[in-house]
Order: sequence, then structure tokens, then C-alpha cells
Amino acid sequence: MKRYTHFASLAAAALFAGLIIWSTDAVAQAPAGGKADAKAKAGAPKQQGMEDGLTYFQTRCMSCHSERATKAPTARRIRELTPEQIYAVVATPSRPEHDQGLTDPQKRRMSEFMGGYRQIGSSEAGNPKNFPNACAANPPMKDPSTGPQWNGWGGDVSNTRYQGSENAGITKADVPKLKLKWAFGFPLGISAYNTPAIVSGRVFTGSDIGWIYSLDAKTGCHYWGYQTDVTVRGALSVGPVTGQGTAKYAVYFGDAKGNVYALNAQDGKLLWKRKVDDHFLARITAAPKLYDGKLYVPVSNSEEWQSGNQDYECCSSRGSVVALDANNGEQIWKTYVMGEVKPTVKNTNGVQLYGPAGGSVWNSPTIDPVRHAVYFGTGDTETEPAQPLGDAIVAVDMDTGKVLWSYQAQPNDAFMGGCNGANKSKACPTVMGPDADIGNSPILRTLPDGRRVLINGTKDGDVFALDPDNRGKLLWRVAANSGGGRGGIVWGGTSDHENVYYGMGSGGMAALKMSNGQQVWFSPVNAAGTRGSNNAAATMIPGVIFVGGATGILHALNTGDGSSLWEFATSQDFETVNKVSGANGGAISSVGPVFAGGMMYVGSGYGVGAGDFGNVLLAFGPE
Repeated sequence: MKRYTHFASLAAAALFAGLIIWSTDAVAQAPAGGKADAKAKAGAPKQQGMEDGLTYFQTRCMSCHSERATKAPTARRIRELTPEQIYAVVATPSRPEHDQGLTDPQKRRMSEFMGGYRQIGSSEAGNPKNFPNACAANPPMKDPSTGPQWNGWGGDVSNTRYQGSENAGITKADVPKLKLKWAFGFPLGISAYNTPAIVSGRVFTGSDIGWIYSLDAKTGCHYWGYQTDVTVRGALSVGPVTGQGTAKYAVYFGDAKGNVYALNAQDGKLLWKRKVDDHFLARITAAPKLYDGKLYVPVSNSEEWQSGNQDYECCSSRGSVVALDANNGEQIWKTYVMGEVKPTVKNTNGVQLYGPAGGSVWNSPTIDPVRHAVYFGTGDTETEPAQPLGDAIVAVDMDTGKVLWSYQAQPNDAFMGGCNGANKSKACPTVMGPDADIGNSPILRTLPDGRRVLINGTKDGDVFALDPDNRGKLLWRVAANSGGGRGGIVWGGTSDHENVYYGMGSGGMAALKMSNGQQVWFSPVNAAGTRGSNNAAATMIPGVIFVGGATGILHALNTGDGSSLWEFATSQDFETVNKVSGANGGAISSVGPVFAGGMMYVGSGYGVGAGDFGNVLLAFGPE
């Protein structure tokens, strides 16, 4: 209780300049969060995702808590609080306007989204002091650049998601013998959507409950935990760091409030933390890319979900990529996808509107040392007119961030939520775009004949190839056969040196030749007579592709013809090494598995859109 009482005494004087809106009594009623409390909550039934939490805030609260509010805390100030602190105010409001007709579950969802996109009580529940499986010792780490490893989102700077036999330690012949070795649970988690880094015999994983963990790769015992208090979704990377005392290696990642961190990989202590965007809805959903002492950070935003509400000052968010010095977090450059935001018109209720906005970067950048370039995909524009760098592949200079070239996959795409009905904002596009964000990382490959290609897929199921050595010239573009319907490539594919492989939102997987786009095969993946999305990120080892699905089944397919080699149903309860009550898997609808040192690791439980929610990291090895 002490930290809430302490916050309450400071909040009125410092944070809210004497306003009584966030009362001391209300904050003191926040959950205590002790060991007994965590144990009681660990078995609570899983709740649905938190996307609606922003909707409640935008439609019920923005009229008082805009970014220009003078008589109430701004949305940005509220975002600085934890879910527990926000909920303590709205659960038992001292002022009628705090109620807004929301049910208690709606108040929880709003508090959880605004406070860090994690479930109330989960941060304390996830403290490793509550777990019985601490490692017996924490020996000095070996050099992460040596030995088997999977580092970052794509496993390499080209985002191929291909792991060679030596690093994987698992061959095609081993795949039918894969068995679950251990499971690790995230207490009160509802979306296991982080891609771990596997280096030096350790697993570094983030979570939606605000904790980063260092685990033993073979047993799952924990070396340390670090509390961010904010969900960490994108993949983690580990690399050398200098100028930070005795720290040799750092773990790098971003969070749902736009912060980037570097932790000492040995003991989990914070080395530096940098906020890369001040917009109150800015977040980092994809993985920063670590290369040659720099971090290239993709910045996205949640603004467009309900920005068509008349009380919302739509729209001012801009996607960007930020380059940071990996040793100290200092910004080197920042490149926005949209132009400068300026006032436009006012709604009939006097709310000022702005533009242009949008262009979230939902994917981990791709590095091209040959062209000294960074490539990334962008989201749609929120406001009209749609901007030229929306729904595009963008190339920028590695040292300066200067735009070198771009290819727009979907022109004229202006889109935002909340534009249905008679009371929509003047900011709503006249023609609502197809919402065709490019959410998956470009794949950079050299073909057997020496030509290089940059491959990407679209939400409506197109696959295209650009020439990175000729200013992104379009080489080919085809509609991938999905066995019925064109839908959609979201989280990304994998490639060897001949083909690229994409799981489809409408179900199944397609293989295409990278040289010309010709389809090699299509596999329905799912059992005969059934359908389900398979648009999670795919991963491969020589001869085998792995892809998950909304049903929670992890599939292994033969690269030659797409036939099934192995599958495992993850949507079930698991006994975890850290003894988390209520640990279960669910849909695999975002992340793909990673391989290193004879083991495979995958998070199970991203149920947004379809499928079950879950909270486990699963580790497999050959029997």
C-alpha cells in the first residue's frame, strides 16, 4: 500500500497541480499487489484483449482530458500512471464525470490500456520472487555473437526468419520427434506475443505483464527479472555495450508507451531508458533492429482506432523510425512518415482538428549494408488527403535517416475508426480507405544468380518484389493463392534462397519463387473441412517451415510440397516450471517460433481477432 499512498501525496501537488480530480482516497484503494494477492489472481479467468480500452477513453473521456486540457490531467499525464492507479480513480469516482456510464469491466479495460496495456495486478504477480524455479547460480555470460543464437525479430538483419542447421541444432529428421521440454507462464497475462532472444544458452523474453525475464535455455529456470510496468511486445535483441560500467552485453527492447530500454544482460539492471515519441498514444509494437552499434526503432500508434469521435482532437500521430546510439540511448536521427502536423478545421462542437497523421511502422526494419540503407513498411494515413509514404516500403539512409526511395503498395488509403453514424468527426475520410497497412518486415535476399530482391506481402494477399539496387523498382507483383479468398499477409513470411513462404489470413500457406513470383505450391495447412487463419509469422530451418494459427496449432510443413511433417496443439493448460496457476496456451496469430541450440521456442496466446488468449512460452526439443 505504501507506493500508492506515496503516489497520492505527490500526485495532487506535482503531477496534477493541485487538482482534486485524482483523489488521495481513490488511489489508496488500488490493489495491494502482495504475494497472497498475486496467488489469488493467478487463477482468475482469462479476459479478452484490451483494444476496446482506448475506444472507451476516446469516446467518453477526451472531451475533458485532451492534450490541451487546462482544468484536468491531459491524456499524456494519465498515460504516465499504472493501470492500478487509473482504475483506483474510475472504479470509485469522487466526481460524477469519472463514471461516464461505463461498466466495471469497461473501466478496467480503459485503465489497462491507458496504463500500459497490461492486466491490473499482473505486474506484481509476475515478480520472479513469487516463482520457485530460480537458477542455482548466474555464471558470467559467454559472448552472444558466438554459439547458437536467434537474435531479434527476423533472426538476421535481412529478416529472412531462416535458421541454418548449425545454429538451429534441429534437422528435418528431428522434427517428427519434437516434444515439449518445458513451459514458462506469465501470471495474469492474456497475450503471449513476444519473440525471445536466444543467446549464450539463455532465453531473454518480454511479456504483456510488464516483465522481462532471463531464463536458462535448457531448463527454463530464471536468472533475473526486470519490471517495466508496461507491456513489451516486440522481439528482444542482445549485443555488446560500452561505457556502462562493468556491463559487457545489453538486452534491447521497446514498450507500449514509446520507451526504449537497455538492460545489463548479465543481471537485468537498467543501463538506459529513452522515450522516442511524446504522443500520448505512441507505442513500439515491433522490434528495434540492432546493427553496428545502433538501434533502429519503429514507432507506431493507436490513435486511429476511434479517432472519428467528435470530442477527439483528431489527428496528430505520425509513424517514424528513430536511430539511437546503442551504448547510451542518444538519438542520432528521426524520420517521420507523415509531414508536419498542422491545424485544419474545427468540428461543430469547437474541437480543433489536425493533419496529416498516420503511417505507423508496425514492423522491424531491415538492414542493407550494401546500400547502407534501412527498409521498413508503413501503415495507412489517418486523415485526408492520403500521404505518399502511407502503405509503402520506405528506404532511408542508415546514417542520416534521409529518404532514399519508396514504393507505395496501396495509394489513396485514408482510414480511421469511429466514423460510422451521424455524429462522426469532420476528420473522417470522405472515402474510407481499405486499411491496407504493411505490417510485416521486408525480406532482403540474394538469388542464386546474384540478383538481390526485397520481398513483402500485403493485407489483401499480394506479394511483390522490389529491386534494392535500382531505387526500389517493382520487379513483380502477384496475388498469392490462398485456397479461397485473398486474405491477408500480416505478420510476415520466411525465405530460403529460392522461395518465399507466407501464411495467409484466410488459412493455409503459399510458396512463391522469389525470382519471378510464380507460385510453387499452396498448402491448406488446417485439417480437411476446417479453416482458420495462418497469418502468424513463419519461420524455417532447412527443409521445414513452421507456422501457427488462430486454432493454436503449430504446424511444420515440408518446403518441397507443403505437406505436414508435425503439429502440436498449444491451446491447452500447461504445468509450468515457474508454477503459475491457470497457465494456458491459445491462438498463435502473431509470433512465430525461434530456434537455437537444439531447441524451439514459441509464445502461445495471441487471441486478438480470432482464437483463444493465453500466457505461456513453450520450449521444444527432439525426444
